[in-house]
Amino acid sequence: MQNLKDKTLKELEEFFLSIKEPKFRSKQAFHRIHKLGSNSIDQFTEFSLALREKLRDALPSLELLRIEKDSKGTEKAVFYAGKTKTGEDKVIESVWISADDRDTICISTQAGCSLHCTFCATGTLPFRGNLRTDQILDQVYIFMKHRNKRPDNIVFMGMGEPFMNYEASIKAAQILSSPDGLNISARHITLSTAGVIQGIKKFTDDREPFNLAISLNHPNSIKRSKLMDVDKANPLNDLLSAARIYTVYSGKPVTFEYVLIPGENMSSDDADRLISIARSLNCKINLIPLHTEFNGLKRPQTKDIEAFQKKLHDAGILVFLRSSAGLEINGACGMLALKESSATSTKD
Repeated sequence: MQNLKDKTLKELEEFFLSIKEPKFRSKQAFHRIHKLGSNSIDQFTEFSLALREKLRDALPSLELLRIEKDSKGTEKAVFYAGKTKTGEDKVIESVWISADDRDTICISTQAGCSLHCTFCATGTLPFRGNLRTDQILDQVYIFMKHRNKRPDNIVFMGMGEPFMNYEASIKAAQILSSPDGLNISARHITLSTAGVIQGIKKFTDDREPFNLAISLNHPNSIKRSKLMDVDKANPLNDLLSAARIYTVYSGKPVTFEYVLIPGENMSSDDADRLISIARSLNCKINLIPLHTEFNGLKRPQTKDIEAFQKKLHDAGILVFLRSSAGLEINGACGMLALKESSATSTKD
């Protein structure tokens, strides 16, 4: 089955030429899909009836199962993405956050996750496979129709590890930023990785214009590997080296995401080590209070969060405290685990 939605403009040109259609059909199709949001081939009125019939099944789509909304306006969408080859359902989640007059959508790249971080709810789910490019895009397009607006920012920080699904994730980002599509500036698209070094190197070598975020979560490699299994194959020192090279070649800072976990990574020594890392390369740090309570881990107290942040700030580090939007609907960072909440649920 052909899939028009997961093709770049160049790939669409090649496809239409291969079926003996003029090259300009590619731009018509790209515009219809990625700018106008057409999800039915019948809406392609520029195409002849014969061509539309030929492309009848060329626009697959995610199925929106439900949308949950919290008291602050954050919404979580749950999508059905089909079945695996062995018959298991693939279900994913995305989150729309409205704050400070900006709308941000957090999207998924895998069903479940191929990594297992001890503090992350998604890591408790069985891995059901990578999402296709069109399935990554559909999370944005379907949510846009529901909200009747476009997002200001798109972050690849939902379920899964984007750099374990590199090609589909990057292609989705490229299509979202295309002037012939939504034309979301690359400065407003962020890909977040748990620290897959080969992906970071390729991202650097390809000079991708999007923002890069890395889930650091501990400044000590041995202790980090206990929290994040990715560190075993991607040791911290090598990860920091790859991040440093990225900042040099891109001329942009890398964002380190740091989940604050009492008893694990919030000591004075941890802060000092983190300060040392931050001073060694061009970066900013986002502090994220732990939202889950797996494996005996506890959420940090406000006074301890503020003390940790203050120590970094006083050392001259560019540090921010990330908000906890979506807590009521299990939609905050690290909480996407396909759990229904008691919040309002709607489906358009």
